[in-house]
Amino acid sequence: QVQLVESGGGLVQAGGSLRLSCAASRRTFPTLVAWFRQAPGKEREFLASILWRGGNTAYSDSVKDRVTISRNYLNSTTYLQMNNLGPEDTAVYYCASGPGRGVYTTWGQGTQVTVST
Repeated sequence: QVQLVESGGGLVQAGGSLRLSCAASRRTFPTLVAWFRQAPGKEREFLASILWRGGNTAYSDSVKDRVTISRNYLNSTTYLQMNNLGPEDTAVYYCASGPGRGVYTTWGQGTQVTVST
């Protein structure tokens, strides 16, 4: 079973940037990889997705001007670049992969992002 491991979270000041990574435990070729986040007391929120082979991307309207999703085909790693962070971006960020059509079968353990004012 492939595992996903997120990294790159931490404490950042408002206005700063972070790049999150999602590494697969072995070389894998999922159809779709996505990033989500969940803030305390809120529902999980979709942020962005990328088709593994074609590289087509999709973004939530709430973050599309500030985030970029990308993947490295050779090391099976997906990235989420986040810019101009604000306190509202404080959450646990998860990556997930799956066969597409909104179905995600594998989830990472999450990485905490905290934005301070």
